[in-house]
Amino acid sequence: MQQRCASSAVNLCRKILQPHRVASVWPPPPPPQPPLCDIFINHRGVDTKRTIAGLLHGHLFRLGLRPFLDSMNMKPGDKLYGKIDPAIRSCKLGVAIISPNYCDSYFCLHELALLMECKKRVVPIFYDVKPSQLRVVDYGTSSAEELERFSWALEEAKYTVGLTFDSLQGDWSGFLNCATDAVIKNLVELEDAN
Repeated sequence: MQQRCASSAVNLCRKILQPHRVASVWPPPPPPQPPLCDIFINHRGVDTKRTIAGLLHGHLFRLGLRPFLDSMNMKPGDKLYGKIDPAIRSCKLGVAIISPNYCDSYFCLHELALLMECKKRVVPIFYDVKPSQLRVVDYGTSSAEELERFSWALEEAKYTVGLTFDSLQGDWSGFLNCATDAVIKNLVELEDAN
């Protein structure tokens, strides 16, 4: 009898100390969404889409990464901010390909500012331009707040260690490998930090 009471007490303790089971919810919640992309490629299309931006996107994609390049990830009818802003917010790393006409584009500067505001690590690539040449120009289409935001983001990029490339003198294949290595090393560091 005493033995039965002891085993009943042990069973009761096990029952009390067991974690409570949560009643199942129907329908079950959807699984968490994976990020829209691993790498967001910020670039000025007229300068780089058919050259370094397109080549880098293709190279990273073939390595099994998920780069975001507007011409490759968007279709006619997509809203710019509806696709680009969520991709920036969910990306792990930004690559800003800063070219001669980059600062003339509201969208380039908006994307760069959003990357910086979201505290994303950004690898700048200075393509046919020196950091000291970069300035935000007021064409009268942006508010004072936007101009300040863009100037701050551009300064952050200028004072971040990046890569430089001269499209007339440079080795395209070598540079593509160098840029890919920089992206992968940064992604590994970010993963190790988490």
